[in-house]
Order: sequence, then C-alpha cells, then structure tokens
Amino acid sequence: MRILVTGAAGHIGGHVTEELLAAGHELVLTDLLPLDEPRAAAVHTGDLQDAELVGKAVAGVDAVVHLGAVPHPNVPDHSAMFAANCLSAHRVFDEAGRSGVRRVVAASSMAAAGLAWSPVPVSPSYVPLDEGHPSLVRDPYGLSKVVLEEVARTAHRRWGLDAVCMRFPFTGTGDRLADFLATCAADPAAQRHDLWGWLHTHDAARAIRLAVEGDVTGCHVVNVTAADTTSDVPSAELMAAHHPGVPVPPSVTGHASLFDTTACTDLLGFVPRLTWRTTEGES
Repeated sequence: MRILVTGAAGHIGGHVTEELLAAGHELVLTDLLPLDEPRAAAVHTGDLQDAELVGKAVAGVDAVVHLGAVPHPNVPDHSAMFAANCLSAHRVFDEAGRSGVRRVVAASSMAAAGLAWSPVPVSPSYVPLDEGHPSLVRDPYGLSKVVLEEVARTAHRRWGLDAVCMRFPFTGTGDRLADFLATCAADPAAQRHDLWGWLHTHDAARAIRLAVEGDVTGCHVVNVTAADTTSDVPSAELMAAHHPGVPVPPSVTGHASLFDTTACTDLLGFVPRLTWRTTEGES
C-alpha cells in the first residue's frame, strides 16, 4: 500500500516508518520539522493545519497513519495547543475522506479518559479501565484527544472511511523508557494518574501496522498498552495505596496492566510482546 505517515519525525513516527517499510509499503511522510528519509516516495514539510499541504500529502494514498500533533500539554498556550491538535485532526480526516482514502489510523491517548494530565487528584471508577469508562477529562490535551476521536467518527459517517483511534499510554524505548521507569521506581505516586501504564515503541509500531493492514471496517477506539505496569509493586497494592476504594477484580494479578485491551486484541489480533522486565524489552 501507499501510506501517508504524519508526524514521521517524532518518536513513534520513526519506528512506524521502519515497521511499514520493512513490511514492503510505500510511504509518504510529513512533519513540521525537515525530515531526511530517502526511502520514502515523497516527503512534505509543513503544518498539518495547512489544507493545501495536507491535500497534497493525501493525494493517491491508500491509508493514513496520523501521528502529527502537539504530544503533551507542557506548552505556554494551552488554547493554541488544543486548537492545533483539533484542526490538524480535522484537516487530515477530512482531506483523507475527500480524496477517497479508505483507512485512517490515528494516535489518540489514554489522556482521552481524563486521568493522565488531570489538574486535580482523580481516580477511575473501576479497573481494568476500558474504552467505555465515563470521561473524567479536565485538561485541554485530553480534550483534544476526545475531539480527535469524535472527528474520526464524523469522518466515518460522512465519507465512509474506516478508522482506528489508538489510545496509547507513555510509549518509549531505550533511555526514554529507562528514565520513565526510574521515575516510577523512585516514587510510584508520580504515575498514579497514568495507572502505571506504558507501551514499548516497537509494539506500538506493530499495532499500527496491524491496524493499517487488517480487515477492519467501521470506526473504533481501542486501548493499546503493555501487559504489565511500570512498577515492581503488584498492581492490586498500587491501587490500594494510590486509588483506595476503587475495586480491583481477582483477575488482576501480579503486575498486570490496569487497562483493558480486549477490544484491541479482538479487532486486530494484537498482543504486546515486550516488557521492560526482560532484556528484550529494554532494546
């Protein structure tokens, strides 16, 4: 397939590029930053809020992987971040629909549930947390991801394109992952709003490839996480200490993830392979 990858210069974008090229796909890449990738069929540099740029990028592609966005709320102007993420998402989905693209896979975030960047202490109603959990969003970044998911649903209704919005937690490998794990080891409370969720970037790239290649129809929002947490403390103990009163079912044993990824497994056949608890997961 000929696939457009937005945000190709980012952390996940680089791994997705490698994954899709290795699978034999032809790629068109875009990013706000200049990108040197001679293996790509085309590279576009510019802002995804620019309709002309997005229109050129989506022309002739079979599918889109939309990763281009402001990746966190640690910016001076929260309203500008929110506006940029929402407009970029709408540009990509709308231009894809107008161009006849049949599949868009987009990076949403666990922030769409409303825990990750909450400005006040908050706990889920239950764990494992699934995609149907009531929204707890209080922050502009999480809200921008809620909007992205609604944009995907709207594009599906209007244009008939198929869409998969992947709710990723912290995603990393190498030093990036090691630093995140060290933060948790020093103080597990620092990641209470993340529910100690994470995903190895290699697994994230594989999940995206499966979503692009799979026999998927409709519009779907799915959690995609590692099978374990970032902590050496058992999951039930983490919840008792940092989210007291939230019921933990007996099925959550050991260091099991506190996110429900059943929908992703059922839709795509994706099962995470990597864990930081082995040398393989540290690659």
